Amino acid sequence: MSAHTAWVVSLIIGLVAALIVAGLLAALIRAVRDIESSVGSLLDVAGAVAANTAGIPQLEATAPVLGLIVEEAVVQDGYMNALTDGYGAEAVA
Repeated sequence: MSAHTAWVVSLIIGLVAALIVAGLLAALIRAVRDIESSVGSLLDVAGAVAANTAGIPQLEATAPVLGLIVEEAVVQDGYMNALTDGYGAEAVA
């Protein structure tokens, strides 16, 4: 093998390697752009989620109120039972 042939083979191998590197860089740039666009849409969604969940701390005040509602429902149930006790017995007699 002559020096000229060795140089040609070396240049061809170098060109192939450079093309592979260029292809990998193009794929990397495409992946980075996809990630960038996904992050942009993610930030929009994150803002909407933050707006939807802003009232969650106010739900802490709901539990005590629910307890009061249950207590009042029990009282009202007692009143209704007192009103209806014997109601069916009068109709049968």
